[in-house]
Amino acid sequence: MENFRILFGHRPYWWVQETMLYPNQSSPCLEQFPITCETGPGSPSGHAMGSSCVWYVMVTAALSYTVRWKDESAITLHRLTWSFLWSVFWIIQISVCVSRVFIATHFPHQVILGVIGGMLVAEAFEHTPAIQTASLKTYIKTNLFLFIFALGFYLLLKLIDVDLLWSVPKAKKWCANPDWINIDTTPFAGLVRNLGALFGLGLGINSEMFIMSCKGTNGYKMSFRLLCIAASLVTLQLFDFIKLPTHTEYLFYVLSFCKSAAIPLTVVALIPYCIHLLMRPTEKKLN
Repeated sequence: MENFRILFGHRPYWWVQETMLYPNQSSPCLEQFPITCETGPGSPSGHAMGSSCVWYVMVTAALSYTVRWKDESAITLHRLTWSFLWSVFWIIQISVCVSRVFIATHFPHQVILGVIGGMLVAEAFEHTPAIQTASLKTYIKTNLFLFIFALGFYLLLKLIDVDLLWSVPKAKKWCANPDWINIDTTPFAGLVRNLGALFGLGLGINSEMFIMSCKGTNGYKMSFRLLCIAASLVTLQLFDFIKLPTHTEYLFYVLSFCKSAAIPLTVVALIPYCIHLLMRPTEKKLN
Protein backbone atom coordinates (compact mmCIF):
# COMPACT_ATOMS: atom_id res chain seq x y z
CA MET A 1 0.00 0.00 0.00
CA GLU A 2 2.83 2.40 0.84
CA ASN A 3 4.53 1.68 -2.48
CA PHE A 4 1.24 2.37 -4.27
CA ARG A 5 0.96 5.72 -2.47
CA ILE A 6 4.40 6.72 -3.72
CA LEU A 7 3.70 5.59 -7.28
CA PHE A 8 0.32 7.35 -7.25
CA GLY A 9 2.00 10.74 -7.01
CA HIS A 10 2.61 11.51 -3.35
CA ARG A 11 5.39 13.98 -2.61
CA PRO A 12 8.11 13.29 -0.01
CA TYR A 13 7.41 16.30 2.20
CA TRP A 14 3.90 15.09 3.05
CA TRP A 15 4.41 11.33 2.53
CA VAL A 16 6.89 11.04 5.44
CA GLN A 17 4.27 12.63 7.70
CA GLU A 18 1.55 10.11 6.84
CA THR A 19 3.34 6.84 6.12
CA MET A 20 3.13 3.94 8.57
CA LEU A 21 6.63 2.70 7.76
CA TYR A 22 8.17 4.66 10.64
CA PRO A 23 6.87 3.44 14.03
CA ASN A 24 6.82 5.47 17.24
CA GLN A 25 6.94 8.81 15.39
CA SER A 26 10.47 8.14 14.13
CA SER A 27 9.86 9.55 10.65
CA PRO A 28 12.76 11.55 9.17
CA CYS A 29 12.60 15.33 9.29
CA LEU A 30 12.78 16.69 5.75
CA GLU A 31 13.82 20.30 5.42
CA GLN A 32 11.41 22.38 3.35
CA PHE A 33 12.10 25.40 1.18
CA PRO A 34 9.89 28.12 -0.37
CA ILE A 35 9.70 26.07 -3.60
CA THR A 36 9.01 22.73 -1.87
CA CYS A 37 5.26 23.00 -1.33
CA GLU A 38 3.86 22.23 -4.77
CA THR A 39 0.24 21.17 -4.59
CA GLY A 40 -0.19 18.88 -7.58
CA PRO A 41 0.67 15.16 -7.74
CA GLY A 42 4.41 14.55 -7.99
CA SER A 43 4.59 11.87 -10.68
CA PRO A 44 6.10 12.51 -13.13
CA SER A 45 8.19 15.59 -12.34
CA GLY A 46 7.09 18.51 -14.51
CA HIS A 47 10.40 20.34 -14.06
CA ALA A 48 12.41 17.29 -15.14
CA MET A 49 10.07 16.69 -18.07
CA GLY A 50 10.23 20.31 -19.26
CA SER A 51 14.00 20.47 -18.92
CA SER A 52 14.67 17.20 -20.77
CA CYS A 53 12.18 18.07 -23.52
CA VAL A 54 13.65 21.52 -24.25
CA TRP A 55 17.29 20.44 -24.07
CA TYR A 56 16.62 17.29 -26.10
CA VAL A 57 15.17 19.40 -28.91
CA MET A 58 18.13 21.82 -28.84
CA VAL A 59 20.77 19.06 -28.79
CA THR A 60 19.20 17.00 -31.56
CA ALA A 61 18.62 20.13 -33.67
CA ALA A 62 22.28 21.16 -33.32
CA LEU A 63 23.52 17.67 -34.15
CA SER A 64 21.28 17.50 -37.23
CA TYR A 65 23.58 20.09 -38.85
CA THR A 66 26.87 18.39 -37.99
CA VAL A 67 25.72 14.95 -39.17
CA ARG A 68 25.68 16.26 -42.77
CA TRP A 69 29.44 16.79 -42.78
CA LYS A 70 31.18 14.20 -44.98
CA ASP A 71 34.98 14.70 -44.88
CA GLU A 72 37.06 12.88 -42.28
CA SER A 73 37.98 15.92 -40.16
CA ALA A 74 34.35 17.02 -40.08
CA ILE A 75 33.25 13.55 -38.95
CA THR A 76 35.74 13.72 -36.08
CA LEU A 77 34.40 17.16 -35.15
CA HIS A 78 30.85 15.78 -35.27
CA ARG A 79 31.77 12.99 -32.85
CA LEU A 80 33.38 15.47 -30.45
CA THR A 81 30.34 17.75 -30.73
CA TRP A 82 28.04 14.79 -30.14
CA SER A 83 29.93 13.77 -26.99
CA PHE A 84 30.08 17.34 -25.67
CA LEU A 85 26.40 18.19 -26.25
CA TRP A 86 25.06 14.96 -24.79
CA SER A 87 27.38 15.33 -21.80
CA VAL A 88 25.99 18.82 -21.22
CA PHE A 89 22.45 17.45 -21.65
CA TRP A 90 22.89 14.76 -18.99
CA ILE A 91 24.74 17.06 -16.59
CA ILE A 92 21.80 19.48 -16.72
CA GLN A 93 19.20 16.73 -16.32
CA ILE A 94 21.02 15.18 -13.36
CA SER A 95 21.32 18.62 -11.75
CA VAL A 96 17.60 19.27 -12.18
CA CYS A 97 16.68 15.82 -10.83
CA VAL A 98 18.98 16.06 -7.81
CA SER A 99 17.67 19.53 -6.95
CA ARG A 100 14.03 18.36 -7.08
CA VAL A 101 14.80 15.42 -4.81
CA PHE A 102 16.90 17.58 -2.46
CA ILE A 103 14.07 20.02 -1.74
CA ALA A 104 11.74 17.08 -0.94
CA THR A 105 9.38 17.80 -3.81
CA HIS A 106 9.92 14.52 -5.69
CA PHE A 107 11.02 10.95 -5.21
CA PRO A 108 13.86 9.68 -7.46
CA HIS A 109 11.57 7.58 -9.65
CA GLN A 110 9.37 10.64 -10.33
CA VAL A 111 12.21 12.72 -11.75
CA ILE A 112 13.46 9.76 -13.80
CA LEU A 113 9.99 9.33 -15.30
CA GLY A 114 9.96 13.07 -15.99
CA VAL A 115 13.22 12.95 -17.95
CA ILE A 116 12.08 9.94 -19.99
CA GLY A 117 8.67 11.49 -20.58
CA GLY A 118 10.19 14.78 -21.77
CA MET A 119 12.39 13.00 -24.31
CA LEU A 120 9.42 10.98 -25.58
CA VAL A 121 7.31 14.14 -25.95
CA ALA A 122 10.13 15.82 -27.90
CA GLU A 123 10.40 12.81 -30.22
CA ALA A 124 6.64 12.70 -30.70
CA PHE A 125 6.49 16.38 -31.66
CA GLU A 126 9.47 15.92 -34.00
CA HIS A 127 7.60 13.19 -35.89
CA THR A 128 4.26 15.02 -35.96
CA PRO A 129 4.51 17.54 -38.83
CA ALA A 130 0.80 18.35 -38.53
CA ILE A 131 1.64 20.52 -35.53
CA GLN A 132 3.34 23.04 -37.83
CA THR A 133 0.72 22.87 -40.57
CA ALA A 134 -2.52 22.84 -38.55
CA SER A 135 -4.80 25.84 -38.97
CA LEU A 136 -5.69 28.24 -36.17
CA LYS A 137 -9.22 26.83 -36.27
CA THR A 138 -7.82 23.36 -35.54
CA TYR A 139 -5.83 24.71 -32.60
CA ILE A 140 -8.92 26.42 -31.17
CA LYS A 141 -11.00 23.26 -31.56
CA THR A 142 -8.27 21.20 -29.88
CA ASN A 143 -8.12 23.69 -27.01
CA LEU A 144 -11.89 23.54 -26.49
CA PHE A 145 -11.91 19.75 -26.68
CA LEU A 146 -9.11 19.40 -24.11
CA PHE A 147 -10.77 21.86 -21.73
CA ILE A 148 -14.23 20.25 -21.99
CA PHE A 149 -12.75 16.75 -21.71
CA ALA A 150 -10.69 17.68 -18.61
CA LEU A 151 -13.65 19.41 -16.96
CA GLY A 152 -16.04 16.58 -17.82
CA PHE A 153 -13.58 13.94 -16.60
CA TYR A 154 -13.12 15.83 -13.33
CA LEU A 155 -16.88 16.13 -12.76
CA LEU A 156 -17.45 12.48 -13.67
CA LEU A 157 -14.86 11.27 -11.17
CA LYS A 158 -16.26 13.61 -8.54
CA LEU A 159 -19.68 11.96 -8.95
CA ILE A 160 -18.12 8.61 -7.99
CA ASP A 161 -16.22 10.19 -5.06
CA VAL A 162 -12.81 10.32 -6.75
CA ASP A 163 -11.18 13.68 -6.07
CA LEU A 164 -8.52 14.67 -8.59
CA LEU A 165 -7.54 17.52 -6.28
CA TRP A 166 -6.65 15.13 -3.44
CA SER A 167 -3.08 16.47 -3.28
CA VAL A 168 -4.05 20.09 -2.50
CA PRO A 169 -5.29 19.45 1.09
CA LYS A 170 -2.18 17.38 1.81
CA ALA A 171 0.09 20.20 0.63
CA LYS A 172 -1.78 22.73 2.76
CA LYS A 173 -1.67 20.44 5.78
CA TRP A 174 2.01 19.53 5.77
CA CYS A 175 3.72 22.56 4.25
CA ALA A 176 5.95 24.18 6.88
CA ASN A 177 4.91 27.70 5.88
CA PRO A 178 1.40 28.52 4.52
CA ASP A 179 2.90 31.38 2.49
CA TRP A 180 4.79 28.80 0.42
CA ILE A 181 1.56 27.37 -0.98
CA ASN A 182 1.18 28.84 -4.45
CA ILE A 183 -1.93 28.72 -6.60
CA ASP A 184 0.18 28.32 -9.73
CA THR A 185 1.14 24.76 -8.69
CA THR A 186 -2.43 23.42 -8.59
CA PRO A 187 -3.55 20.91 -11.27
CA PHE A 188 -6.05 23.39 -12.76
CA ALA A 189 -3.32 26.04 -13.07
CA GLY A 190 -1.25 23.52 -15.02
CA LEU A 191 -4.19 22.86 -17.34
CA VAL A 192 -4.67 26.59 -17.94
CA ARG A 193 -0.96 27.05 -18.73
CA ASN A 194 -0.97 24.17 -21.21
CA LEU A 195 -4.11 25.41 -22.95
CA GLY A 196 -2.65 28.91 -23.18
CA ALA A 197 0.62 27.62 -24.60
CA LEU A 198 -1.21 25.55 -27.21
CA PHE A 199 -3.37 28.52 -28.22
CA GLY A 200 -0.32 30.81 -28.44
CA LEU A 201 1.51 28.26 -30.58
CA GLY A 202 -1.44 28.13 -32.96
CA LEU A 203 -1.52 31.93 -33.19
CA GLY A 204 2.21 32.09 -33.82
CA ILE A 205 2.41 29.40 -36.49
CA ASN A 206 -0.55 30.82 -38.41
CA SER A 207 0.60 34.45 -38.20
CA GLU A 208 2.02 36.44 -41.11
CA MET A 209 5.08 37.21 -38.99
CA PHE A 210 5.98 33.51 -38.79
CA ILE A 211 5.36 32.91 -42.49
CA MET A 212 7.43 35.92 -43.60
CA SER A 213 10.38 35.19 -41.30
CA CYS A 214 10.67 31.44 -40.70
CA LYS A 215 9.20 30.25 -43.99
CA GLY A 216 11.27 32.69 -46.07
CA THR A 217 14.93 32.52 -47.09
CA ASN A 218 16.13 33.73 -43.69
CA GLY A 219 14.55 30.73 -42.01
CA TYR A 220 17.24 28.44 -43.44
CA LYS A 221 20.21 30.58 -42.41
CA MET A 222 22.28 29.53 -39.40
CA SER A 223 22.86 33.15 -38.34
CA PHE A 224 19.11 33.80 -38.29
CA ARG A 225 18.44 30.72 -36.18
CA LEU A 226 21.22 31.47 -33.69
CA LEU A 227 19.95 35.03 -33.23
CA CYS A 228 16.42 33.70 -32.68
CA ILE A 229 17.67 31.23 -30.08
CA ALA A 230 19.68 33.88 -28.21
CA ALA A 231 16.83 36.42 -28.26
CA SER A 232 14.30 33.78 -27.21
CA LEU A 233 16.37 32.69 -24.21
CA VAL A 234 16.67 36.29 -23.02
CA THR A 235 12.96 36.90 -23.57
CA LEU A 236 11.99 33.77 -21.65
CA GLN A 237 14.01 35.01 -18.68
CA LEU A 238 12.14 38.31 -18.85
CA PHE A 239 8.80 36.47 -18.92
CA ASP A 240 9.90 34.60 -15.81
CA PHE A 241 10.16 37.91 -13.94
CA ILE A 242 6.45 38.62 -14.55
CA LYS A 243 4.61 37.64 -11.37
CA LEU A 244 0.84 37.33 -11.61
CA PRO A 245 -1.47 38.56 -8.81
CA THR A 246 -2.89 35.66 -6.80
CA HIS A 247 -5.38 37.49 -4.57
CA THR A 248 -8.25 36.80 -7.02
CA GLU A 249 -8.34 33.21 -8.28
CA TYR A 250 -10.30 33.81 -11.50
CA LEU A 251 -8.14 36.79 -12.45
CA PHE A 252 -5.02 34.70 -11.89
CA TYR A 253 -6.26 31.97 -14.22
CA VAL A 254 -7.16 34.47 -16.96
CA LEU A 255 -3.79 36.22 -16.72
CA SER A 256 -2.00 32.86 -16.55
CA PHE A 257 -3.68 31.80 -19.81
CA CYS A 258 -2.70 35.11 -21.46
CA LYS A 259 0.91 34.87 -20.26
CA SER A 260 1.20 31.26 -21.39
CA ALA A 261 -0.19 32.19 -24.81
CA ALA A 262 2.11 35.19 -25.14
CA ILE A 263 5.28 33.13 -24.61
CA PRO A 264 5.05 30.82 -27.69
CA LEU A 265 3.57 33.65 -29.76
CA THR A 266 6.61 35.80 -28.94
CA VAL A 267 9.17 33.04 -29.46
CA VAL A 268 7.62 31.54 -32.59
CA ALA A 269 6.48 34.66 -34.43
CA LEU A 270 7.42 38.02 -32.92
CA ILE A 271 11.14 37.46 -32.28
CA PRO A 272 11.84 35.80 -35.68
CA TYR A 273 9.94 38.60 -37.41
CA CYS A 274 11.93 41.33 -35.64
CA ILE A 275 15.23 39.60 -36.50
CA HIS A 276 14.01 39.18 -40.07
CA LEU A 277 13.43 42.93 -40.29
CA LEU A 278 16.87 43.64 -38.81
CA MET A 279 18.61 41.36 -41.31
CA ARG A 280 16.77 42.71 -44.35
CA PRO A 281 18.58 46.10 -44.56
CA THR A 282 21.92 44.27 -44.35
CA GLU A 283 20.95 42.10 -47.32
CA LYS A 284 19.95 45.15 -49.38
CA LYS A 285 23.29 46.86 -48.68
CA LEU A 286 25.19 43.77 -49.79
CA ASN A 287 23.24 43.73 -53.02
